[in-house]
Amino acid sequence: MPLKGLILAVVSACAFGASGSMAKLLSGVGVTSLQAVWVRLAAAGLVMIVGLAVLRPKALRVPAGRGRFFALYSVVAVAGPQAFYFAAVSRLPVGIALLLEYTSPLIVLLWVRLVRRVRLPRVAVIGAITAMAGLAAVVEVWDGLQLDALGVLLGLGAATCAAGYFLLSDSVQDDVDPLGLIAWGLAGASLVLLPISRPWQIDWTAFGDPVTFAGLTAPAAVPLAWMVLISTVLAFATGVAALRLLSAAVGATVATLEAIMGALIAWIVLAETLSPTQIAGALLVLTGAALAQRATAPAPAPAQDPHPEPAPTH
Repeated sequence: MPLKGLILAVVSACAFGASGSMAKLLSGVGVTSLQAVWVRLAAAGLVMIVGLAVLRPKALRVPAGRGRFFALYSVVAVAGPQAFYFAAVSRLPVGIALLLEYTSPLIVLLWVRLVRRVRLPRVAVIGAITAMAGLAAVVEVWDGLQLDALGVLLGLGAATCAAGYFLLSDSVQDDVDPLGLIAWGLAGASLVLLPISRPWQIDWTAFGDPVTFAGLTAPAAVPLAWMVLISTVLAFATGVAALRLLSAAVGATVATLEAIMGALIAWIVLAETLSPTQIAGALLVLTGAALAQRATAPAPAPAQDPHPEPAPTH
């Protein structure tokens, strides 16, 4: 049912959207972005593997011949977007890097049309373009137009891997349990990112230091727990479930809502205000997502002729 898929996709985008604010809170106690990402992936993978081992051990089974798919999912769908995005942020303004990463809906559309040779509804294409225009306004892309060429390539690498996440999740077959795929994907991604995140340099006592958000003070372990349980476990689980009901093209477009939720949560948690342009851009993203949802509606069945012509007898 497309409506259920849309709800799951929106929940996933909202859950992912909180990760930026949580990571920013952790940076205030000396935990770098890459370190926060590694702890997030490793802890979420551990939580899912232990939880599934107790509640649904069969979900952790890797079907025969599917090992390469699991490895590809770990590298491309989970580790790739994280590594490329944070590398791009080191050379570009955050807004530009985010916009480049979220050109992924257009990459998905091109792949589906040119490689899979699936004719897409026009409304899906219009929705993706509208969402991209809104996203450009949300991140205020015109700020800081002195672009680093390598940074742009890294941002496009993040977009390509993000597109891979949607396409790979969309292609999950019935013999693969989505929760098991996510659990092993998170664990595998933490191994892939081990050399560049260098978790052995983390000051683990920092997670006991106080942070202030939304007028409250709590240990830094609280935003970390949110990143692990909500912005990773819940976000990936609902995202993959959504893509089993929606197409990759529509799921990728709806996922641009993450930028809106990221801005709204930063406003609530970090008191970062939204400009009128960003609010207008958010409305455009919502419009694009709504148009994409229309593309999932089944075509009406053709009306039957009450007086059909007799079938030829020769």
